[in-house]
Amino acid sequence: MTATSESLAASVASISPAMLALAGGVLAALILLVIILFLRAAGLRREQAEEAELRARESAMRMAELLKIQAEMQGRITAMAEVFGARQSELNQAINQRLDGMSQRMSSTITEQTKSTHENLQRLQERLAVIDAAQNNIQTLAKDVVGLQAILSNKQTRGAFGQSRMETIVADGLPMGAYAFQQTLSNGSRPDCTIRMPNGAPPLVIDAKFPLEAWNAIRDAAGSPDAAKLAGQQFRRDMEIHIRDIAEKYLIQGETQDTAFLFVPSESIFAELHENFEPVVQKAHRARIVIVSPSLLMLSIQVIQSVLKDQRMRAQAHLIQGEVALLMDDLGRLDERVRKLQGHFAMAQKDIDMVVTSADKLTRRGAKIEALEFEAGGDIRPARDDETPAKSVESRTGLLKLRVVDEE
Repeated sequence: MTATSESLAASVASISPAMLALAGGVLAALILLVIILFLRAAGLRREQAEEAELRARESAMRMAELLKIQAEMQGRITAMAEVFGARQSELNQAINQRLDGMSQRMSSTITEQTKSTHENLQRLQERLAVIDAAQNNIQTLAKDVVGLQAILSNKQTRGAFGQSRMETIVADGLPMGAYAFQQTLSNGSRPDCTIRMPNGAPPLVIDAKFPLEAWNAIRDAAGSPDAAKLAGQQFRRDMEIHIRDIAEKYLIQGETQDTAFLFVPSESIFAELHENFEPVVQKAHRARIVIVSPSLLMLSIQVIQSVLKDQRMRAQAHLIQGEVALLMDDLGRLDERVRKLQGHFAMAQKDIDMVVTSADKLTRRGAKIEALEFEAGGDIRPARDDETPAKSVESRTGLLKLRVVDEE
């Protein structure tokens, strides 16, 4: 052992310093290389660890994001389910309401139709009752027509019938005292009616007699030309005799009007008379006899009534003038008072306009006060030519100025 150590020491001693230095450098380079490799391996492992940690974090973040998205999706699905459920409930409720409304409308429509049907049936029954009553009235009227025919077949009752109708028309159109029935004239004749005329004029005579027998003979002979001709001649003679009697009995100079009325109690007879018996009508006009129907007599009575009213108005003309003068005075006073009232209204309207103007000014001023401007130091901006100079109030510190604009 000792020999070996000695031989080794001798070998080492025999190595030159240069070789030792070179070996030391190589060894140092190797150690440095190992250290560098170790550091690189440690850095690589650290980078790999950091990258793995980063990937793990990214994976965790992605997992958390996926869980969040999944939770959001579940929340949305739940919200959608709730919305769909609510919408379905609302839809079901709306459908039920519409079905209920349709059912109610259908029931009300059926009820109204049933009610309308019952009302129509009731009206139909009422109309049938009216028709039955009208049929009974027609039967009664037929009996009355038969009775009227029996009345008209008698000369005295026929005259009473025509006179009754004439008296009704006169009494309905004229006031009491303006007419008289069966008044005796100076020659002893008694006309059916006399109407007193205004201004002291003679009365107007109306006769209500008419030769109805000859007229009925014309109607009965309508199928036979010869019989119709004979009946027409007889009717013409009767009318001429009746016109002559009226002219002789009732047209008295100074006592009655120079014109008299011959009353015909039927419009159809009046039209037939003017159409087929024109010579009779012309002869009556020449004799100053006017043939009148019920409508013409009514029109004549209305004209006479207007004349009487005009005569009464003329008689009261001075009273009317006095009342008109008083009315004009009242109208003048009313005009004066209306003008005064108009002036009051104008003044009130002017005051209202001034109040509205003041209110507008106060509103604008309040808006400007609400938007006050506070400026730190410096001068207030100069007012424009068309603006009112601003009033500024300086604060205690002298730094802030309150700017108030006063505009009209």
